[in-house]
Amino acid sequence: MKIGLEVEYWLVDEDGELVAVPPELPEAHDFLEEEFIPPLLEVLTPPASSLDELRTALVDRVETTLGLVGEYGYRLVPLGSPLARESLTITSERGKVLQRIYGEELEYAKHCAGTHVHFDKGEVVRQLNLLTALDPALALVNSSPYYSSSQVASSSRAAVYRYEAHREFARYRDLWDYVSDIEEWNARVEEHHRDLRRIAEEVGVDREQFERYFPPESSVFTPVRLREQSPTVEWRAPDTALPSQTLRLVEDVERLLAQTEYKEVVVGETGTWTDRIGLPPFAELQELSREAISDGLRSLRVQDYLTTMGFDVTRYDPIADRIERNWTIPREKALEIRLEFADELEADVEALSRASSA
Repeated sequence: MKIGLEVEYWLVDEDGELVAVPPELPEAHDFLEEEFIPPLLEVLTPPASSLDELRTALVDRVETTLGLVGEYGYRLVPLGSPLARESLTITSERGKVLQRIYGEELEYAKHCAGTHVHFDKGEVVRQLNLLTALDPALALVNSSPYYSSSQVASSSRAAVYRYEAHREFARYRDLWDYVSDIEEWNARVEEHHRDLRRIAEEVGVDREQFERYFPPESSVFTPVRLREQSPTVEWRAPDTALPSQTLRLVEDVERLLAQTEYKEVVVGETGTWTDRIGLPPFAELQELSREAISDGLRSLRVQDYLTTMGFDVTRYDPIADRIERNWTIPREKALEIRLEFADELEADVEALSRASSA
């Protein structure tokens, strides 16, 4: 099973203030991409045939990126949100069209940095359903309890992205129910694509422009997506985090996904068995996901569930649990934390690089 990563980081200056990605960086390096807001930079890895290959690719590319941005006096920050209140302007053409469609609802997506994991397609229905059931595993790498200067949740990114939107748009960003076959999944995508196109036309986006930026599979932003063009099953649930923690999570999830080639994936008794992987009923899963987002690993229920699914939660140290919680965070403190975890990111990559060379 080949695996690829897309990891988003905030770009800050030496004071911790957000800065725009220099346009020449993504133009000159095909593993870097700008997001639709200026201070967010995405690092991509090529499809890797093994976890060792993936680790090497991610470490090399993040290390290279640190050097590139360092030439400008900039740093990378692995936080799910920028913590403090920020006024961010959309710059990409796709983002501008999206803003016309979503209006004020897009505000909740502008302050979010996440990790997208692409797994080679295999037993696709089993993969989709298992990744859906693994949504609470996002708790293992939650990285920002603050959104716009207020304490929101262990993963403030997931909380605002999924739950703050109006119901008409929340369905494009929240977790979808299990599916029985590919036809059911495709029907859902087509229905949501058709509805979004109607909304776009109502606000004056012409059909040609809409279709150029939002083909069906790219018109939904759910935590699990099926990508026909890649072709991969994409898991978008986790926050951005330290690379070592991200790689550990991918390793654990890949170990479970590999079992879908020879095990049934069924709703029933939760856990892994010799012939099947048991998933909780979707209503129960939704409750677990909400707890994973709001409380993270502080929730014993989430810990128990993840342990039952085969995760060793003691191997994880989420950034969110290392940030002191108050009702609000002063801007000066937010800048300090950004720089603290910029340091942590650099140390983490250095340690991974040394381990690879040993």
